[in-house]
Amino acid sequence: MKAPYKVLFSNDTTNIHCTSPYHQENEPFRLEMLEATVDETAGTGIQVHILQPGCGWVPWWRSEVYPAPEHYRWWSRTYNCEPDDFGQYMLAGGDMVRVFIDRCRVKDLVPFISLRLNDHHGHEYVDFPPNPAGEKDDKRMISAPNDRVPSWTGHCLSRFMKENQKKYELPGWAKVLDWAFPEVRRQKMAFIEELCGNYDLDGFELDFMRHVQFFRNEKPVSERMAIMTDFVRQVREVLDRTSNPGQRRWLGVRVPCHLSAHAGLGIDLPAFAQAGVDMVTLSSFFFTEQQTDLPIVCRMLPETAVYLEVTYTSMAGPVVRAYNHVVRRMTDEQFYTAAHLAYARGAVGICAFNFVYYRPHHHDPELGPFHEPPFHIFKHIGDPAWVARQPQHYFLGKVWELPEGAVRPLPKEFAGQSTPFALDMAPPADGWKKGGRLRIQSPESLGETVWRASFNGVELKETADRSEPYSNPYPPLLGTPEHHRAWIVPVTVLKDGINTIEITMTKGEQPATLVFLDVAVE
Repeated sequence: MKAPYKVLFSNDTTNIHCTSPYHQENEPFRLEMLEATVDETAGTGIQVHILQPGCGWVPWWRSEVYPAPEHYRWWSRTYNCEPDDFGQYMLAGGDMVRVFIDRCRVKDLVPFISLRLNDHHGHEYVDFPPNPAGEKDDKRMISAPNDRVPSWTGHCLSRFMKENQKKYELPGWAKVLDWAFPEVRRQKMAFIEELCGNYDLDGFELDFMRHVQFFRNEKPVSERMAIMTDFVRQVREVLDRTSNPGQRRWLGVRVPCHLSAHAGLGIDLPAFAQAGVDMVTLSSFFFTEQQTDLPIVCRMLPETAVYLEVTYTSMAGPVVRAYNHVVRRMTDEQFYTAAHLAYARGAVGICAFNFVYYRPHHHDPELGPFHEPPFHIFKHIGDPAWVARQPQHYFLGKVWELPEGAVRPLPKEFAGQSTPFALDMAPPADGWKKGGRLRIQSPESLGETVWRASFNGVELKETADRSEPYSNPYPPLLGTPEHHRAWIVPVTVLKDGINTIEITMTKGEQPATLVFLDVAVE
């Protein structure tokens, strides 16, 4: 049978440091805060709550494989630094996984654990201090005064990673380890066996997205796939061996939403399904993308539950500093449209990731203004019939070029040429009635430039109305009328399936770049 769940929610734990009703700015971690992250999802429509207990290198559970006292003793000595509040909790005998699972049981939520397979957060500091104190790294814009790394790297930099870096590290800035080496895989498998053997969890997710590099370029794809499929098979065996009699412990994978990125990571979804994967979550790494290879995956895996991942953002903006990004926030209509399209193309449900970062985080006002997360969307997002009756807001947005091999249509520079864009659209329950409006957006004023648009071969009439099509409480990156052009879309040109939009810059002395395209229609 397919997994029966419609709405999944992924909790990265460190979101607790966002300013929220249960965490004030700079307040140290308490276990009640972790419980509160569970509580706020109860009764909302969310069925499965997935905890990512740290970055996958340092256990945030009672571990015998890599005990907290051993780790923090080594880390403090190596990096001349004291643990942060999460580390202090673990040193005091804390167990985030136990607290999480117990709270899920109380709140009638299904507890899953997700393990990041090759996370690179904080790894820019692994060799610190190689430079004078305060000198910045060009890649990550880091600085570490007083010859100390940031205290939060205590849950990122493990002894295994540090001591095996030169032997196993992959080339590039990410500083992650090469999964071609059995020792690297065994280290992860030991954590999985411990989690599955010691905790009453209902499902386990392997996160291939944190982060999307596992092998050297010269490693043949067939060997990559064989390695990863064998690893998945071993995890399935662990889940079956440690489950209660008659219990099916669900095995999920979080993988790129574009199939072109799979081979490089060793991902073979049909082989994964045969090896025992029950649930596939298609992810855009950090963003929500409505236009994905989900329809192909659903046809490829008819017996497997496929989910579309949605996050709090639809478009990338400038980097303020390391790990801090100005982003465009998702609206209700965009969430519901993403869900409706996913259901229409065969998805079982929706998985939310990085959802709570509508809240203040990194204590950086340049990223705001901030809001409380729209938890109300979960009341209906798991209901295909309900989302099929809502106003629609399709979009293409500029996102990061990750993972390697995933090709996105935006950003796109125009210098007088025409460019087609494909937009998969699914009619609402009773069909499109009113037509809608197409818009394009540039990060700079479009000035005196002139543009033309056609929709499925029909030239559109331009309109002076370039406003947001629906009420939008989130101002970051929305732009002004000068950043946009807009056209009326007649209902007669819309079709179920791939719609081709052709944008032409007909006049302009300077090139212009498009970063967002949207179609609002009812």
